[in-house]
Amino acid sequence: MAKELEVKVLDIDKDEIEKRLKEVGAKLISREYQINTIFDTEDRAIKNKQNGYLRIREKRDLDKGSVSYIFTLKKNISRDGVRENLEIETKIENKEALIRILESLNLKIVHEGTKERIKYKYEDITFDIDTWDNETYPYTYLEIEVKQKDDLQKAIRLLNLDESKVTLKSLAQLRMELGLGDL
Repeated sequence: MAKELEVKVLDIDKDEIEKRLKEVGAKLISREYQINTIFDTEDRAIKNKQNGYLRIREKRDLDKGSVSYIFTLKKNISRDGVRENLEIETKIENKEALIRILESLNLKIVHEGTKERIKYKYEDITFDIDTWDNETYPYTYLEIEVKQKDDLQKAIRLLNLDESKVTLKSLAQLRMELGLGDL
């Protein structure tokens, strides 16, 4: 179980962000193709009562060719200057078997989306450049994940980011703003 502190930076130029990350000495960690499958009950109890979601993430490392699966319960616990989430996750071996188990417990797939993620690390700051499929979210954004709130300002200064483009909104909230529906 881990807490994560994160924000998104919207309206980015993907190539420019990668260039800046390389210039400051950030290390490329991975280039991934992901399939994210979200589950909930018919009445959306996980979303509405827990302020969270249940996800199976299939990660395909585009450089190494490896595939891994992570099962996650993610709950938002605070939005005080940075989005704070509680994340409980475990690796799984058989995605299809877990889907059958969840469906037998009356959980259903409420959304499945794909994205390309380019992950960089600088000290204790993780930078994820996320490009979703157009149906999930049509714009590329930068997600910044930090362990300490102070590192957020450090990350923004490091890449000379426009603070007006920083948001605490979830992907579901961003989708709703665009009229794409809820997750």
